[in-house]
Amino acid sequence: MFDFHLKGTTAVVTGGSSGIGLATAELLLSQGARVALCGRSAERLQQAEQQLRDRHPGARLFAQACDVLDAAQVQQFAQGCEAALGPASILVNNAGQGRVSTFASTDDVAWTEELHLKFFSVLHPTRAFLPQLESAAHPAIVCVNSLLASQPEPHMVATSAARAGLKNLVRSMATEFAPRGVRVNGILVGLIDSGQWRRRFEAREDKSQDWAAWSADLARRKSIPLGRLGSPDEAARAIVYLATPLSSYTTGSHIDVSGGLSRQA
Repeated sequence: MFDFHLKGTTAVVTGGSSGIGLATAELLLSQGARVALCGRSAERLQQAEQQLRDRHPGARLFAQACDVLDAAQVQQFAQGCEAALGPASILVNNAGQGRVSTFASTDDVAWTEELHLKFFSVLHPTRAFLPQLESAAHPAIVCVNSLLASQPEPHMVATSAARAGLKNLVRSMATEFAPRGVRVNGILVGLIDSGQWRRRFEAREDKSQDWAAWSADLARRKSIPLGRLGSPDEAARAIVYLATPLSSYTTGSHIDVSGGLSRQA
């Protein structure tokens, strides 16, 4: 079994109350890390925290409601994390969601909101935690991004553009932070089992289809070679690999977690 070298380290996960963020927090805890997580909804965050404590009794865990688009709240979260768990050595920037819109249907307000969300959900936490990371032995930042960054979809024009910008930002931060020993990488996810897809499943026309059949049909229509949606756990494993010394010579890169959906060579 690999040693992820996480015992005694503090990891921070934004957007940690569900999906990929929650799965990442759980995997980090299972490997012995102290974990801090945040989310906008205090109720959902409390439920996630209780779930993690039930599964990992005695684990060092800190949870605080925080809007990552509010710089002051993020600074308070960073201070709370350090006081509760010690300086962070891992930061997982995971907050953010997609916007379905075409060029014609996306007005200036929507463009501004989408670009602001995708960039500042990374900029604020990175600024707040960078001083802590710089004092760590093996510091790493991992940004959760979408395959849209390199394979845009016309029905998600604003999100695709913003995701491409985030991919570029990861490369820029990796180059700038490298002399300080801080690695920066990301993952590009395809279709991952999530609340969004579960809601679409509940609204399906053919109620005779169960989730397995419905999601397999979706994978066929989307031409996913592996024939299924990914799981949050599968994305979490890629994140944790990039966050640990197992990837110590990797920075400025992205792991494709799309089941073969990428058309990039």
